[in-house]
Amino acid sequence: MEHPQDAVGVDLGVTTLATLSRGEPIPGPKAHAQLLKRLRRENRRLSTKQKGSANRRKARKRIARIHQRITNIRRDATHKATTMLTQTYRRIGIEDLNVCSMARNRHLARSIMDGAFFEFRRQLAYKARFYGSTVIVADRWYPSSKTCSCCGSVKAELALSQRTYHCDACGHEVDRDLNAARNLEILAASSAVSACGEERSGARRRPRVKRASTKQEPNSTIAA
Repeated sequence: MEHPQDAVGVDLGVTTLATLSRGEPIPGPKAHAQLLKRLRRENRRLSTKQKGSANRRKARKRIARIHQRITNIRRDATHKATTMLTQTYRRIGIEDLNVCSMARNRHLARSIMDGAFFEFRRQLAYKARFYGSTVIVADRWYPSSKTCSCCGSVKAELALSQRTYHCDACGHEVDRDLNAARNLEILAASSAVSACGEERSGARRRPRVKRASTKQEPNSTIAA
């Protein structure tokens, strides 16, 4: 498949589902946040029902339908975004996020899980193989947010509350997520990878070691 554009960086976030290095944000549906009030109301109703009753079973089904709707909305948005990316760009740079560690932040855990970052990465990987594009996964410790996309200098510290990146070396100012996406695009464009599939930046393939053949000896402890 011919891709109209060469490379793009994708920075997954909480405010928007993804920020592209070209400047376009991909808004997330935030399905759980939208249906949270209704979900809490149904859970309160469930707590008042008698265990084993028909009304309790009906209440549980209503809650299950809400959870299914949240899943469908989230999956639909992820499918549309990943299909657009893999059909448009030849190379896609993305971070290897430690979602479990990020979810330990009690202030951001709900928003992080609502973004379904793992599902986004999974769909991007298999669709890249299908459409012939390449996913370049930056190392987990790659400083995409701390690196200036203009001059390449790296900040020692960058607080999560600082939403605007200011470079002390060249004075460049840019949105934090956009700066990270541009760095991922630079990484994707400069990576020498195979024709298609997913490639991890900086990864090394372990040399294959031939196992030594083991000769089975008769067990001498067993009496004849």
